[in-house]
Amino acid sequence: MLDRTIYLIRRVFRNIKQSPILCTAAIGTVAVALTVLAFFALIVINVQSVASHWSEEIHVVAYLDNEPQPTRLADWRKLLLSMPEVAKVTYVDRDEAFRRFSSRLGPDSDLLEGFDSEILPASLEISLKVDHRNRQAAEAVVSRLKQNPDFSDFSYGQDWLDRFEAFLDTLRFGGYVLGAFLLFAALFIVSNTIKLTLYARRDELEIMSLVGATSLFIKTPFLLEGAFHGTIGSLIALGGSFALFQMFLQRGLTSLLLGAGGGQVVFLSWQQQLLLVATGTTLGVIGSVLSLRKFVRI
Repeated sequence: MLDRTIYLIRRVFRNIKQSPILCTAAIGTVAVALTVLAFFALIVINVQSVASHWSEEIHVVAYLDNEPQPTRLADWRKLLLSMPEVAKVTYVDRDEAFRRFSSRLGPDSDLLEGFDSEILPASLEISLKVDHRNRQAAEAVVSRLKQNPDFSDFSYGQDWLDRFEAFLDTLRFGGYVLGAFLLFAALFIVSNTIKLTLYARRDELEIMSLVGATSLFIKTPFLLEGAFHGTIGSLIALGGSFALFQMFLQRGLTSLLLGAGGGQVVFLSWQQQLLLVATGTTLGVIGSVLSLRKFVRI
C-alpha cells in the first residue's frame, strides 16, 4: 500500500515536471480566479457588516397629534409590543423632540430662538427586531397603525430603504455572476491542461490498459494532479488576497465605510479561508474528472 502511494505521488510530480508550462498555467488560472473572487467577497462581507450596523437604525416613527395620557400611552405600548415585528417602543415627547432638533442644528440652533417645543409633534419610535429590519416589516407595522386615528403620520425612511436594498441586491448579484464566470474559466483551463497532458501520454495510457492496469490506477495520478493544481492555486490566492487586503482594501474600506459608523474592517474568517482552499481543490479535481471521462474510457 505504501509502495503504491509513493508510486502515485511520484507519478504526479513526474507529470508536473514534464509539463511545467501547463502546470503553471493551471495553477495561475486558479490563483487569479480565486484571488478576484476573494477580493470581491471581502468587499461584500464588509459592506454587509456596515449594512447590518445601519439596519439597527431602521425604525418606524409614528407622529401624534396630541401628547397622550399615561394610560393611553401604556395601551399603545402593549399593542405595539404584541406585534411580531416590534422589539422596542420609545415615547418622545415634544420637549425631547425639540432638544434633539436643536442638537442636530448644532451651531445654527439659535434659529430656534423664539420658538418652543409646541412646534414639534410627540412621537413613538418603534424599533424592529433583527429579522424584521426591512421594508416589508416596516410597511406591515405602518399598515396596522394606520387603522388607529390617533396616529397622524409615519416615517420609516422609505426611499433610503429602497435604495439601500437595491444596492445590496446589485452587489450580491454582481458577486454571483463574477464568481460563476471566474470559476467556470478556471475549471475550463484546468480541464484542458489535464487534457493536454493526457493527450501527450495517450500511448503510455494505452499500454497500461493492455497490461491490465485498472481504471482507478490509471486515473488516480491525474486526479491528484488536478487537486494539486487547485490547492496550490487556492493557497496563492489566499496569500494574494491578504496582500491586496493589507495594501489597498483595508485602508480604502476603513476610510469609506467606517466613516459611516460601521464596525471593524475584517479579512476572511478561518472557515472562509478553508472554504476557499477547498473550492480550489474541488475545482482541480472536477477539471481532471471532466478530462478523464473523454480520454480514459477503460
